[in-house]
Amino acid sequence: MRHLLSLTELTGDDLREIFARAARIEAGTLARRDGAAALFFPSSSLRTRVSFERGAAEMGLQPIVFPPEALDTVEDAVDIVGYLSAWVELLVVRHADLHVLRELAAPGILPVVNAMTNANHPCEVLSDLFALSRETDVRSLRVLVVGPDGNIARAWEEAHRAFGIDVVQACPEEVRTPALPWKEDLSHAVQEADVIITDGPGEHTAAMAPYRITADLLDSAPDGVRFAPCPPFVRGREVSVAAANHPAFVGYEFKRHLKSVQQAIMGWAIEG
Repeated sequence: MRHLLSLTELTGDDLREIFARAARIEAGTLARRDGAAALFFPSSSLRTRVSFERGAAEMGLQPIVFPPEALDTVEDAVDIVGYLSAWVELLVVRHADLHVLRELAAPGILPVVNAMTNANHPCEVLSDLFALSRETDVRSLRVLVVGPDGNIARAWEEAHRAFGIDVVQACPEEVRTPALPWKEDLSHAVQEADVIITDGPGEHTAAMAPYRITADLLDSAPDGVRFAPCPPFVRGREVSVAAANHPAFVGYEFKRHLKSVQQAIMGWAIEG
C-alpha cells in the first residue's frame, strides 16, 4: 500500500514506475481488478473527476462518489477508513485541506490519492511531466510557471525539489511561492522557457494582469515551446485568445494523458 499526497514523498523509482505503468496502459495493457474506489469530489470538479471516475471503472474498480464534505465530520479518520476498507480498495480525495488526507492515510489501512488540495495538485503535475517525458528527458527542460502562489505553483515546486525539474515562477514578488526559483520579468522568462504553464490569478487579478500570456510572447519563446495552461483557464484573463489558438498550445493533447496517469497512480498505490 502506498499513498500519493505530495510529490516530495515520491522517489525517482516511484516516478519511473508510475510512468512505466502509464505507458503500458496507453499501449493497451491495463490490469483489471474486482473492487471499488471511494472518490471524494465537489460538484464543480470536471476534468479530474471524469478522468478518475472513468479510469477507475476501466480498471474494474467501481467508482463510488461522495462530496468532500462527507469527510468534515467529528468521526476519527481511523474509523472512516476502518469501515470503508471492508468495501473499497482505495480513496481518491479532492479536499481543500491536505491535513484531512494525511489523517486518512496515517492508519495505513487504505491507500490515499490526492486529487487536489489547496496546498498542491500532484496528479496534475505528474500528468504534464508524463506528457513531456514521451518526447524528451524532462530534466533537460526549463519549465516556466506563470501565476501566483497556489496549489499549481506549489506542486511544481515539489517536482523541482523531488525530481530536479528546472522550474521558474514568473509573477509579482509579493505573490511568489517561497523556495521556488523566480523571475519578475515575464518577457525574459518566456525567452528561456521550453514549457509554459499558467494558473489562474485567484484573488490577485489586478497584480497578475501584466503577466497574461499572449501570442507575441509565445512567438518570442524558443522554437518548440509547449504552452499548457492549467485548466480551467479563462481566455482573455491569464491567457489571451490568440495565445489559446497559438501553435504552441498543447493543453488538450497534454490532458489526454490524465486518465492513464491517474490509472497508473491508482494501480501503483493499491499494489505497493
